Amino acid sequence: MTFSIVACDLEEQAWGVAVASKFPAVGAVVPWAQADAGAVATQSFANTSYGPHGLELMSKCLSADETLARLLQEDPNSELRQVGLVDAQGRSATFTGAGCFPWAGGVSGSGSGNGYAIQGNILKSAKVVPAIEKTFLKTKGNLPTRLHAALLAGDRAGGDKRGRQSAAIYVVKPKGGYGGFVDRWIDYRVDDHEDPVLRLGELLEMHELYFGKSPEKERTVIKGKALQQVTDILMRAGYLKKSNNFSNAFNEFIGNENFEERADPNGQWIDKPVLKYLVKKYLE
Repeated sequence: MTFSIVACDLEEQAWGVAVASKFPAVGAVVPWAQADAGAVATQSFANTSYGPHGLELMSKCLSADETLARLLQEDPNSELRQVGLVDAQGRSATFTGAGCFPWAGGVSGSGSGNGYAIQGNILKSAKVVPAIEKTFLKTKGNLPTRLHAALLAGDRAGGDKRGRQSAAIYVVKPKGGYGGFVDRWIDYRVDDHEDPVLRLGELLEMHELYFGKSPEKERTVIKGKALQQVTDILMRAGYLKKSNNFSNAFNEFIGNENFEERADPNGQWIDKPVLKYLVKKYLE
């Protein structure tokens, strides 16, 4: 009762899954990924053991095809399942059991370090899966950007014929998590929403705003117009009064807004996307 794309970018060393469904909290069921092992989407009367077991098999150097064969062989109800896999080398596989509700099917491909598997069941039409594939292959950017663009294309092509409810994206890469301590790079879920795939995109934009970083040449020096904007923001937000020091007020404000990685604590510069966001939030 779901459509998903499982994919990797070997140059980026990233593996992930994007999924949507007329089903609550689909992100708690379908997507599984492990850096340097691969990614799995398990759906249609989902056998959630396919996730951890599939990753374990691929971590032992089994290919996506070999892993899929093992999973199906060990499951007496395999014809009810739908699953997509991409392994550590970018090889991919997809399976749609005969017991999946129509429209149901999938496609997989590999090449140039971008293996992918796309699958869906109870879809509006046979146009959904090709729309996901076409968009994934033509979209530029990092893996999360491409996964979401592909998922949105499938959603707008009809998606789940019963409607919309939830969506999720889960992407891993070595030391890709906060502070570099874990591999979980992107992990966002929209568990119940009237337009969950669109909302998922907004969360990805928020992630880039808070955790991205502009190159030094794209920083905005806080002087002239930018200084006036920042001063107005600090005053509007109550951080800067006549007796306050600008640098201290700016440092406190940036810390409370969680942008300490995207601005100079002494108020010398700020990343352009952050300034644009703050102007919109406080001054427009």
